[in-house]
Amino acid sequence: MADTLYNAAAIIALISIGLTFVRMVLGPTAADRTVALDGMTIIAISLIVYIAYYLNRIIYLDVAIVYALMSFIGVVAIARYLERRK
Repeated sequence: MADTLYNAAAIIALISIGLTFVRMVLGPTAADRTVALDGMTIIAISLIVYIAYYLNRIIYLDVAIVYALMSFIGVVAIARYLERRK
């Protein structure tokens, strides 16, 4: 039962990453694209954690943590750039 729920959550995450990609491509402003990119990285992190659970590899959790930190730093850098540009 739990595996079915995990698989359903992974499918929903894949669908949502596709929808946020569409938002990133169609976003009218750079801020919209940045928020969509941040959403995609959050969803990707959850998928990495799912893969770590599914393959029973704890090392992938370290990859997810590093990816989350790099994503946070990248979004802050983009936000500061957009703030200065105005």
